[in-house]
Amino acid sequence: MKTILLALTILASFTFNPALRAEDGWISLFNGKDLAGWKSNDEAPGVFSVENGELKVSGGRAHLFYVGADGAAKFKNFELKAKVKTTPGSNSGIYIHTEFQEKGWPAKGYECQVNATHSDNKKTGGLYAVQDVLNNAPNKDNEWFDYSIKVEGKRITISIDGKVTVDWTEPEGWDPATALKNMPGRKLSEGTIALQGHDPKSTTFYKDIFIKLLP
Repeated sequence: MKTILLALTILASFTFNPALRAEDGWISLFNGKDLAGWKSNDEAPGVFSVENGELKVSGGRAHLFYVGADGAAKFKNFELKAKVKTTPGSNSGIYIHTEFQEKGWPAKGYECQVNATHSDNKKTGGLYAVQDVLNNAPNKDNEWFDYSIKVEGKRITISIDGKVTVDWTEPEGWDPATALKNMPGRKLSEGTIALQGHDPKSTTFYKDIFIKLLP
């Protein structure tokens, strides 16, 4: 009986703990059922929801931060992958090396842009205001595409559907307060992941969000 109970305990841990179910080092950040492990700043209430196994972002400016089971998730070197779908006129983003913030655009870290047809000419796959993809987006609205972000040391690589759109290394002595207008926190350090709700007319979807920690 003790052997059976031990086996059931081990099986349960692999079933319910995403970290233990990681394949080849990939850890799931979104379970497809609810927002467990995530925290919204609710600047605009109700922006983030789960529908049909997808994380829906719609209804105004707000940000959803991955905090993990202990509420203190932080990553330094990693590779992040997700499936993303934009809709006509939508605007969103994936923040890296950021931290929870009650309101406003996240001040810490970098934003990886998600935008196919919004009026902003900075399009999907760009490192916002640092190395932008201008005017011509590499994705189409209403179609799922693969978004990959890799951070290794001072190097940030973004790929859309396997094609590199950004390969940028933060310069030695980088001072974002001088290099960028009104973005003094755009600097690599460590931090978490956040998803952006941009404006009331914007609707974007995410699913299959995984992270792999790198040395």
